[in-house]
Amino acid sequence: MPDPVSTTDSDSELPQVSNLSQVDVESVKAELVRLHQSAAQEIAAGEVELHMSAAVEVKADKVEARETALGLVNAKDVTITNSGAAAVRAENVDVNGGAGVVLANIANLGNTYAGLVAGREVRGERIETIVLLGNQVEGEVHTVMDTRGALVAGLVGGLFAGLMLLLGRMLFRRD
Repeated sequence: MPDPVSTTDSDSELPQVSNLSQVDVESVKAELVRLHQSAAQEIAAGEVELHMSAAVEVKADKVEARETALGLVNAKDVTITNSGAAAVRAENVDVNGGAGVVLANIANLGNTYAGLVAGREVRGERIETIVLLGNQVEGEVHTVMDTRGALVAGLVGGLFAGLMLLLGRMLFRRD
């Protein structure tokens, strides 16, 4: 996976640490970003710590979030506790909360509700998900659709759509 944080010449002048509390900011770039009861549109950092905050887009090597709402997270290591995220893409993900999409090499999911989970290794205490795709899965998992179910649903959906298209052409064909 490519490095989620791009380094440019202007990055050499970034602050080492940015501690923000009870603020609303557009963009934050630093080696270490800490947000407490704050909101940010975009965060780019080596390490990000969020507590009772919100962020729309986070790009970092390491992300730790507690009681936080996140949009898109792209990082190497992500830990989410009592928080929610729309989409997480990382090498290693630890989630205790909710997530729309989790794409990871290794996903450790505690008491988690997720829409889609895809990973090489997925472990969890209690995972509730709509779709789970994984090479190795450990733990109590409740899915609406697993890998086999997703394949069957795709095949049946494609077959049904093809038949409807064929039927529509036959019925509404102009001579």
